[in-house]
Amino acid sequence: MKVEAVHTHILDHALDTTFESASMHFARRQHCLVEIVCDDGTIGWGECLGPAKLNAAVVQAYATALIGQDPLQTEKIWLELYNRLRDQGQRGLTVTALSGIDIALWDVKGKHFGVPVSTLLGGRFRDSVKAYATGSFKREGVDRVEDIAREVAGYRKEGFHAVKIKIGFDVEEDLRVIEAVREAIGPDLRMMIDANHGYDALEAVEVGQRAARFGIDWFEEPVLPEHVSAYGAVRAGQPIPVAGGETWHGRYAMQDPLSTRAVDIVQPDICGVGGFTEIRRVADMAALHGVRLVPHAWGTAVCLAASLQFMAAMLPNPPRRNPIEPILEFDRTENPFRQAVVETPIEHSKGVVTIPDAPGLGITINREALERFALKEA
Repeated sequence: MKVEAVHTHILDHALDTTFESASMHFARRQHCLVEIVCDDGTIGWGECLGPAKLNAAVVQAYATALIGQDPLQTEKIWLELYNRLRDQGQRGLTVTALSGIDIALWDVKGKHFGVPVSTLLGGRFRDSVKAYATGSFKREGVDRVEDIAREVAGYRKEGFHAVKIKIGFDVEEDLRVIEAVREAIGPDLRMMIDANHGYDALEAVEVGQRAARFGIDWFEEPVLPEHVSAYGAVRAGQPIPVAGGETWHGRYAMQDPLSTRAVDIVQPDICGVGGFTEIRRVADMAALHGVRLVPHAWGTAVCLAASLQFMAAMLPNPPRRNPIEPILEFDRTENPFRQAVVETPIEHSKGVVTIPDAPGLGITINREALERFALKEA
């Protein structure tokens, strides 16, 4: 079996209502899917985290070295492709694009052997996971405190056990949002806060100190991802567990934060960290340093399926009679093609998501949806 073709699909949708995090403004949803076609007819699917058009360009740059390769040799291909652009970037688009390719190759491998990717990773420890709702972005023209409180109350009604809200805009307003969310969801639901690296270290320490009384599970990306030492300062200066890592692409970017224990929780995104091949290494590194791993997920059902296959095979750390179970990030913002790209949507039932058990990623792509949401260039 050989790789015959590599295709990219850029999906696009103009949002009815724009929203923003502390670091980005969203007027459209765009995601890049990777399709790898083999000469025996087997097709694998992957997804890249980040800017869709740029990821697609890098995937095509890799494609010339991928054509004719044995798709089952995932370790060999990963190293060859990574080394091909190593001098131009050891993280960022070179790795996010490689992530989509690697996921698609593992999908091919699972289909070839007739088993889910989680089986190839060593076996399934779980067949379902709890999901937490991600949303609560800032929207123009509304009272942010009231708007987010109303939104998270809806997640409680849907059955989610936890919510993650966006902060990082203004210390005082953010603290009012946190208080309103705790009041809206009650004392029993878990709450996480995500600053999308919108604070400096002093602001982050202040927010952590003042927000701790509201029972926060973790404080995500409090400062810029390049400032690993500042992560350590935030971790030391306030009591909420510190999380980060969605933009630390690959094991080398993860090395310093993990070895220095700059975070309590590391959050690799399988579509950005290097795919299945690399996230396994990051998981081992996290375990060696005693850092909890909770995957980040932001994309379509392809991203969700890949994340779930990895989570099915995550080793209990520590192994015990009632182990700590991973939880799935479940984006609730507007994205009509998120579930439309697959024949069977990956949805939750009262906050619980079943992990697909069909071969590969366990999903079937809806090509009509790919055509319907394909980016239309002017």
